[in-house]
Parts: sequence; C-alpha cells; structure tokens
Amino acid sequence: MSDDKQSPSRRNLIKSMVFIPIGAAAATGAVRALTPATAADANAPEGKPIDYTPSFFNQVEWKFLHAAVDRLIPHDEHGPGAVELGVLEFLDRHMQTPFAAGDIWYMQGPFVSAAPEFGYQGKLALRDIIRVGIKNVDGYCASQFGGKAFADLERKQQEEILKGCEGGKLKLEDISAKLFFTNLLNEVRNGYFADPKHGGNKGMGAWKMIGYPGMRADYLDWVEVRDKPYPIGPVDLAGRRG
Repeated sequence: MSDDKQSPSRRNLIKSMVFIPIGAAAATGAVRALTPATAADANAPEGKPIDYTPSFFNQVEWKFLHAAVDRLIPHDEHGPGAVELGVLEFLDRHMQTPFAAGDIWYMQGPFVSAAPEFGYQGKLALRDIIRVGIKNVDGYCASQFGGKAFADLERKQQEEILKGCEGGKLKLEDISAKLFFTNLLNEVRNGYFADPKHGGNKGMGAWKMIGYPGMRADYLDWVEVRDKPYPIGPVDLAGRRG
C-alpha cells in the first residue's frame, strides 16, 4: 500500500501471490459451489458491486467491506477491481462455510501468543476475526474523525487507516489490527483469484488480467515461455471459456 508511484504497483504484488490464492479456497474444501457468473456479471461497471444481497454481513459491515475491498484492489489501468469482480459476494458466502465458522479448526485452549511459525493460536474463528475487526476499526474511526465510520472517510484517510492496520500501528480495542488486516486481505485475494463458482472473479476477469489459463487440460507448451503472453483465454471449473 505504498504511496510511491515509482515502486512496484500493488498489481505486481498480487501477481507475485497468484499461485497461492487461486487454489486456496478449493484446497480447504470449505467454499460451496455457487451460482455461475453471468454475462451481465462479467460486464459490470467499473468499481460497482454485483447485484447481491448479503445474508451474513449486516448493512454496516457491508458498507465497510465495500469501501475496504475497493481500496485493497481498486480498478485501475491494469485490470478490474475486486468490487466489480464480485469479491464482496465471495466474502459473504465464504463466511457461512464450516471453515470460516471454525467448525473444522481446533478451537480449544490454551489461547496464547506464539511465534508466527506456529500459526494462529487465538480463540476467534475467521468470520469472527472479520466481524470484530470491522466493528473495532469503525469504532476507532468514529473516535478520530468526529463520529464518521470508515466507509464515510475520504479515500486517502481510508488508505491511512488500512496502512495502520497492516503495520500493526493501529491500536484496536478487542483485536490485533494486523491480525484483522492480514485475514481480510487474504480473503480478498482468495475471492479475486478463485474459480468464479465461488462468487468472485466474475467472468474470469482476474485470470484474464494475469494470463492464467485456468482449468485448461493442456498448456505444457507454454509452461516455460516467459517472453510471450499466453494467447488463449482461461477456462473455469464449469468448462466455460473466458
């Protein structure tokens, strides 16, 4: 989230992480098969949310997520933003899975602080980390900006808040800001790059941007090609061509 326009763009960061998020949701087995993307989804206006009514997040949380997701992966000259590719829908649906609820996690104590190599040792499941984090960041913003919620701030202010969370500099009441940011960013990446059946990556827009072939059965001739873009559009799990 650097302000330095000469530094590698956040798109380069996304590209460097792509091979992890693409398979992350499928690897957990936690994300349910969802309604396939439609042509209307693929042609959604820049930065506009897909027509979707959340069933997990309330309206306050939904408003926060719309603003935060749009700042994490905005539409730019390189490709579509997370909001227009349906990442909000992915988030809402994923929070209703056994994985996000902690049903397939070991969730008994002791809950202690541990070195990063030991993984997460806290008592909150993923969906609670997201929900508690949203409430705490909104509370922090209200205390610092005259009662305004995160979504009501100027974009520059929103980015500063997110940077504070990313660096662990923001002190929240009930949760580590860094823990919240890390999990939110991971979920946004997952939704952006996962197969469209999970709710995000509408029309395979993220795959087209990075030249990922998707589920094509054979592209061995191009595995080691580095000086040319892959010339054929991607294919999703349902067999549709991008």
